[in-house]
Amino acid sequence: MKIAERWFERKEVGDGVTLLYEPHVHPFIRCNIWFVRGRDRDLLIDTGTGVASLKDAIADLTDKPLTAVATHIHYDHVGSLHEFDTRLMHEIEAPRMEDYREFAALTSAGFPAVLRESLAGYGLDGEDAVLVDALPHDGFSLDSYRITSTHATGHLKEGDVVDLGDRHFSVFHLPGHSPGSLGLFEDASKTLFSGDAIYDGPLLDELPDSDIAAYLTTIKRLRGLDVRVVHGGHDPSFGRERLIQICDDYLALRG
Repeated sequence: MKIAERWFERKEVGDGVTLLYEPHVHPFIRCNIWFVRGRDRDLLIDTGTGVASLKDAIADLTDKPLTAVATHIHYDHVGSLHEFDTRLMHEIEAPRMEDYREFAALTSAGFPAVLRESLAGYGLDGEDAVLVDALPHDGFSLDSYRITSTHATGHLKEGDVVDLGDRHFSVFHLPGHSPGSLGLFEDASKTLFSGDAIYDGPLLDELPDSDIAAYLTTIKRLRGLDVRVVHGGHDPSFGRERLIQICDDYLALRG
């Protein structure tokens, strides 16, 4: 397998927000990593797979203190969390980060059978599929890939605020995809960073710790939100009209 010239790509999306992503990672686990500039602090929302150093990749973006928030515990969102000094997670899932035993794999053979079935719709049939098309460096072992355990330096819950000085993000507890899924909402700009609670793709609600009843409540809440733009955990960003359609589709399916 080839060695990647660089592991991360980036795109300025406006309003002080930069999207970072891992182009060599299969879309099934290619997390959107959001960097938000603030006056006093900068904010990083999710940290990707950890295959390569995210801290090194964003070193030129900031010289300020940085707050890293994990929207939930799944491995494609917490891989580089340990690299940052300030690490925030929802209080339900933060303890699970300290001795990370969640599922994590870069090959379909490493997926539990219950999850492997879901890969078929993403072109990853069989037990020999690989979820990366390059390696970050010589000697990297797909089979030895692991998430580095770490502890959250702070726990978040509904109603908390992540303060950047000139920007303030309210914490929404959005369970369903996972018990401690959260979103960050900036009322001033009507911007929601939603993690995997909602994005413009198939919503996964049958994972081992998913809860469809809780997800329905979350989707109903999000449908009523006065929002201008949603930056999800995967796939392209979208506006309120598309948000309503995604919610309605899910409610028709599960409600």
